[in-house]
Amino acid sequence: MEQNSAGVDGLVRQRLRALRLAQGLSLGDLAARAHLSPSTLSRIENGQRRLALDQLVVLARALDTGLDELVEAQAEEVVSNATIEHGVEALRWRIRHTPDTVILRRRVTGPPPAPERMRAHPGHEWLVVLSGTLTLLLGERRHRVTENQCAEFDTMLPHAFGAEGGPADVLLIVDPQARRGHEHDGQE
Repeated sequence: MEQNSAGVDGLVRQRLRALRLAQGLSLGDLAARAHLSPSTLSRIENGQRRLALDQLVVLARALDTGLDELVEAQAEEVVSNATIEHGVEALRWRIRHTPDTVILRRRVTGPPPAPERMRAHPGHEWLVVLSGTLTLLLGERRHRVTENQCAEFDTMLPHAFGAEGGPADVLLIVDPQARRGHEHDGQE
């Protein structure tokens, strides 16, 4: 008897198959890891066999994933809009799975500030230059980051950045600690 593949049951079956294929495993490979027959695994994936909890646990282990990752329903919203900050100079997106980490798009127009204005704070930042050229000051060093280049650094090192030769559009990923460090200076 074929089971209804709607809802969580269908989602789990899709994820099992997708994970198996993504890891380059045949039905036989995964069946051997899970101590099932290939035909049983095939019927589980196709909804022709009841999906038992004990089998699900074994399959999750065989695929090196957690049971919660197999059964968790995806949030309805897939596409989200940016929050506009500081006029059109900055856009911010939240990452749903780690809401304290943010993605920022900033248009940098001025040169880097004087070295005595560089800031240091706990955290980590990653950035990519979308257009233009960015001058990144890290401690005593000066880095030139051009279009499609990225930089990643520990924010405990005094740092600042500015545009070189015209505006630069930059995409930043800021972890929670670095984000708190920028909240004090209005640069988030």
